[in-house]
Amino acid sequence: MLNDEVNHTANRIDKAGAMDEQQKPGIALLGAGVFACSQYVPAFKALTHFATLRAVWSRSQETAMEGALLVKEYSPDVQAKWGEEGLEEIFADQSIHGVTLVLPAQVQLDVVIRALKAGKHVLQEKPVGTNVAEIRNALKQYHEIAASGVQPPIWAVAENYRFEPALMEAAKWVKEAGPVFSVHVTAEAAMNSSNPYFSSTWRRDPGLKGGFVLDGGVHFVAGLRLICGGEVTLVSAVARHLEPTLPPPDNLSALFQMDNGCTGTLTMSYSSVTKQVGFRVLCSKGTVDVQRHTQDKKHGYLVQYFPLEGKSKKFFGAFSGVPDEIKAFANDVSNVVFGSKTSSEADSRSSVSEAGFDVAVIEACLKSSDAKGSVVSVETV
Repeated sequence: MLNDEVNHTANRIDKAGAMDEQQKPGIALLGAGVFACSQYVPAFKALTHFATLRAVWSRSQETAMEGALLVKEYSPDVQAKWGEEGLEEIFADQSIHGVTLVLPAQVQLDVVIRALKAGKHVLQEKPVGTNVAEIRNALKQYHEIAASGVQPPIWAVAENYRFEPALMEAAKWVKEAGPVFSVHVTAEAAMNSSNPYFSSTWRRDPGLKGGFVLDGGVHFVAGLRLICGGEVTLVSAVARHLEPTLPPPDNLSALFQMDNGCTGTLTMSYSSVTKQVGFRVLCSKGTVDVQRHTQDKKHGYLVQYFPLEGKSKKFFGAFSGVPDEIKAFANDVSNVVFGSKTSSEADSRSSVSEAGFDVAVIEACLKSSDAKGSVVSVETV
């Protein structure tokens, strides 16, 4: 697992400081929807010393121009690109070293592979794919780039839970608390008309197995795997469809076993009227509890450690996973383009294999539900 590598990577970025202007990689933002504009655009604004956002692309001219307009405040030379022609222009532009993709999961991997074959470093939004078979096929094409004798670009997946300070702190305390006995993960996400993602077309696609459970579920699996330091190997789950305004399924309850002997539960509800995300880990020397929390008007996670002996501890970490993962990507791209590093040395928290395991767990849960709760083994990617 990643726990031992987290501090090393963070220290590497801090020591690097702001990048020299000549060594700032040029980045293109592919996708200008709600999440791209609300999260990636401000994240790049905070990272102008580390990367230059050179282009914003969307399928439509109107959306691309609206996205580029938001960026002009801190990147006045940014260009709006749209459609197939705009995509090809980005792939051919030598001043653009990498691309960040925030596109529907059903189409994202095709664009990812095209970008990689064009020599662009890639940071794509999660989920890495809609199912394990699709991810394996994309990995096969990626490995063919290396087999052709060309150094493959970085292929990273944005999973901000692996970068959240509170969850990383929780992972340290769980390790300190000794062997993990059990863990309980609860996610109540009130997905209603007040949520900006409620009307998302791609999450409601009948051909997408899992819908909101897949899209959001990979976050909670990523947090589980990070905090507990193990891999989910077996699941038994039941998925249900309760809210008619949401695509099926909108609720999932699962029992699981991990390779470190830990057992636990995962409960997700998108039809809940309340909002809450929590991880409660019972260990031999104490209990670690992680809950969504607001402190000083900042949203994040409150981590509390209740040891068998000694005083309890608490830590609040405000959300910073999205800018932190983009910063790590920019740093890795710079080290490859302007330094002596290779893509294999990029931050492993954003690796395709990590993101693939998250998808594999959700897919196993859905398969188990189809089989009336039968135990299903989680596939490796």
